[in-house]
Amino acid sequence: KRRKTGGKRKPYHKKRKYELGRPAANTKIGARRIHTVRVRGGNKKYRALRLDAGNFSWGSECCTRKTRIIDVVYNASNNELVRTKTLVKNCIVLIDSSPFRQWYEAHYALPLGRKKGAKLNPVVGRVSRHPRTLSFAACIASRPGQCGRADGYVLEGKELEFYL
Repeated sequence: KRRKTGGKRKPYHKKRKYELGRPAANTKIGARRIHTVRVRGGNKKYRALRLDAGNFSWGSECCTRKTRIIDVVYNASNNELVRTKTLVKNCIVLIDSSPFRQWYEAHYALPLGRKKGAKLNPVVGRVSRHPRTLSFAACIASRPGQCGRADGYVLEGKELEFYL
């Protein structure tokens, strides 16, 4: 705000360290690249610039696996973040379902992706080729730009219906 006369006011103090702001991480999907940032109190933050995998939890089955992040499909805050494939907290991503598929088949002794009673055809392969079955929709619960990880949970039930 200027003076009544229109003149500029003098600053009452210089810039202080506690007033600083840093540029956004804008974490993308790609080969893992994480920078450490020294923050207040000598603590560290991990600025993920690129990530390609994360730890995802399948709630109803109590199963957590590290899996590959394929794509960003929805972001409630900004469509620009979907277009640029930016990983942020609460964005909806597609993840590779094969670690969960392997666990499910081992745990329940049921092969997935084929009709009941059908014989296993070695030529066709052991999993169905439909892309829907090869990826899960998941939500990122961690903050990639702050903790350097993209961990989250697999969407199920009403929440999954909302995003599909």
